[in-house]
Amino acid sequence: MDALKIAKEVFETEAKSIQDLASNLDENFSKSVELILNSKGRLVITGMGKSGHIGAKIAATLASTGTPSFFMHPGEALHGDLGMLTPEDVVIAISNSGETEEVLKIIPAIKRRQIKLIVMAGNKKSTLAKQADYFLDIFVKKEACPLQLAPMSSTTATLVMGDALAAALMKARNFKPDDFALFHPGGSLGRKLLTKVKDLMVSKKLPIVKPETCFNDLVDVMTSGKLGLCIVLENEKLVGIITDGDLRRALKASDKPRFDFKAKEIMSKDPKVVDADAMASEAEEIMLKHKIKEIVVGKDGKVVGIIQLYAIGNI
Repeated sequence: MDALKIAKEVFETEAKSIQDLASNLDENFSKSVELILNSKGRLVITGMGKSGHIGAKIAATLASTGTPSFFMHPGEALHGDLGMLTPEDVVIAISNSGETEEVLKIIPAIKRRQIKLIVMAGNKKSTLAKQADYFLDIFVKKEACPLQLAPMSSTTATLVMGDALAAALMKARNFKPDDFALFHPGGSLGRKLLTKVKDLMVSKKLPIVKPETCFNDLVDVMTSGKLGLCIVLENEKLVGIITDGDLRRALKASDKPRFDFKAKEIMSKDPKVVDADAMASEAEEIMLKHKIKEIVVGKDGKVVGIIQLYAIGNI
């Protein structure tokens, strides 16, 4: 058995299914997005078996990206969970065959309450598809399963269609990183997007020197500051920054005795500055862009702290 060959065949088959999916898109997709946007209720996803597992993931993606959504198991719906639905909701029913018994059994109750129905199916002539207000075609020509039995390409196509809906809705809602963070406060990304520079900066006992400070003194200040840098102030205004890297480069580039160096000869002028009320993610972006590990925190030349890259990375 050539495992690598099998894996590549799976990749190629599923990739081709996704490409075909794009060619099947029509105005039903745009109308589905519009329907969901205009809904005053929630978006409810239902499906059985593997389609149900994919549906639960789609619901989770939608909920975390600004579209209130949850998954309703069709079997449980038949025994009371249909009470979760309100007339303002929109239902997405998923069935590759379009003939899944458990899903079909809940459709009359959905229709009776005049709840709008979007169907994702691989057969546009199926019983389920005929009940749809809008039909999203997830037909695939071939499953990646060697036996053509287990749903593989079809579940991938369904998942991608759900992602396409989520992306379109995010764009339409002007969903931003800060909005995403509000729904993910427990994750590292959420914490990073909700945390401000002032929450992470070092503001006490800052290692400050003047332009005329001699080499030995600035090394002492840098060592005691334990940040690997010195801030250079003149008349209480920021004029430069000296990192331990600046020290090494200055000593290596000159034959001048180290005792003769002054801070103004070593410092990097016009250091990057960020406001204390800026988001930590903004400070991180600046540091990564300029390949630096620290930024001065301040405004209008006044320094209030230092924020370092490792502090953001530890959020």
